[in-house]
Amino acid sequence: MKRSVEPMKLSTLALSVALGLPGLASASDQSDAKGFIEDGSLNLLSRNLFWHQTGPGAHQRDWSQAFMLDYSSGFTQGTVGFGIDAFGYLGLKLDGGAGRAGSPNVPFDGDGEPQKSYGKAGGDVKMRISNSTLAYGDMKPDAPVFATADNYLVPQTATGFRLQSHEIEGLNLDAGRFTAGTGNTTTRHDGDLLASYAGVSSSAASYAGAKYEFNKQFNASFYADRLQDIWDQGYVNLDFTQPLADQQSLNLDFNLYRTLDSGSARAGQIDTTAYSLAAAYTLGAHTFTLAGQKVHGDEPFDYMGFGSMDAGNAAGRYGNSIDLADSVQYSDFNGPGERSWQVRYDLDMGSLGVPGLSFMARHIRGYGIDGSHLNADSAYYGAYGSDDREHETDAEAKYVVQSGPAKNLSFRLREAWHAGDASTGGHLEQTRLITEYPLNIF
Repeated sequence: MKRSVEPMKLSTLALSVALGLPGLASASDQSDAKGFIEDGSLNLLSRNLFWHQTGPGAHQRDWSQAFMLDYSSGFTQGTVGFGIDAFGYLGLKLDGGAGRAGSPNVPFDGDGEPQKSYGKAGGDVKMRISNSTLAYGDMKPDAPVFATADNYLVPQTATGFRLQSHEIEGLNLDAGRFTAGTGNTTTRHDGDLLASYAGVSSSAASYAGAKYEFNKQFNASFYADRLQDIWDQGYVNLDFTQPLADQQSLNLDFNLYRTLDSGSARAGQIDTTAYSLAAAYTLGAHTFTLAGQKVHGDEPFDYMGFGSMDAGNAAGRYGNSIDLADSVQYSDFNGPGERSWQVRYDLDMGSLGVPGLSFMARHIRGYGIDGSHLNADSAYYGAYGSDDREHETDAEAKYVVQSGPAKNLSFRLREAWHAGDASTGGHLEQTRLITEYPLNIF
C-alpha cells in the first residue's frame, strides 16, 4: 500500500515543533535543480609537496606533484534527481631515492624503491529527493567517526553508501555504510578499512549522526560508528562562540569519543573514553588557544584508517576520524591513559594590511602514558611503556594570492619538532612545503 506523503510531512513538522526546532527547511534543493549539465562543475587542483623527515632509524625525503581532477554533475530535474561524481588523481615522484622512501606521499615496492608515478580514479552515482541525497561509490566522507584524510599528496577514498539530509532547517543528518578504502598511496578499490593504530582490518563500517545549529553561536553533533568485529564508537561535540567587544570573541569546543570492542573483537579488548576541551580567545588579528586532552582506559584512542598494511602503502593509512584538540601535525597524543595540554597562537595578517598571509605556532605536552595493563591478546600489546611522555612544537606560515592570474595560488610551510619515548615516535623533525593551485574549469 502506497503511503501518503502529506501525513509524513505533518509528522515531521509536529516532531520539529515538539523538539523546539525551526521546522522544515523553507526550500527544496531538488526543486531548484537546473539540470545534469547545467549545475555541473569541473575542478583541477595542482598540488606540489616537498617532504623531509628525520627520525629514529629513518630519513625520509621526497618531492612530488599531484594533479587532481574532480567532476560533479548537477541533478536531473523532477521529483527525483540523478547525477554522478567522478575523480581522477595522478601522483608523480619528482625526487627521492630508495634510501629515503617511506613517506605517505609516494608508494614504494618491497625493495624500497619509490614508484615514479601512480594514479587512481573513481566516482559515485547519486540520487536526490527534496533535500536528501543518497550516493553509492567512491567518495571522501568527512564524519567525525568516519573521515578520509587529505593531509598528504593524494587524498584517501572509501567505497560504499552515504545518505545526507537537511529536511529540517539547521539540522544535518549523515549516515553511511562502507566496505573498502584506499589509502594515500594505495590505488586498489578493494583496499582495507582499518583500525589505524591496531593495524587490524574490518570487512565493513557503518555510521550515523546529526549536527544541529541551535543559533549562530552554538551547535552540537552526535555520531555513532561500528567498525565490524572491532569496535563500537560514539562521539559528541559541543561548540559555542560568544562575541565580546568589537573584534573580540571566545570559542569553546568540546569533543568526546567513547569506544568499546564489539563482535569478535579482532583488536582485543577496547574500553576507552577520550575527550578534549579547547578555549580560543580572538582579539582582532590574534587568536590565543588553550586546550587539554585526556584518554581514559588501558588502550590508546584509535580511529578509522584506509588502505593497506602492506610495505610501501602502510604510511598513508591513518584517516581523519579524530576531532580531538591535541591531534596535531605528527602526534595524536592518544596513548593509553595519556594526558596532554596545548598552547597555541594564530595571526591573521589580513586585518594588518597583508591579506592572505597567516601564521600559527603551538606547543603540546603529553604524559602519563601507561600500556602496562594491556592484555597479551591486544593488538596494542607491547607498544607502550609504563610512564611514557612526549612533546611537540609546530609552526606554520601560509600565503594565498588574493588577485590576478594566480588568484588562490597558495604556499604553506609546516614544521614539526617531536620528542618522546619510542612508543610516541621518538625524536624527529618534519618539514612540509606545499604549493596548491585550484582551477575551476567550469
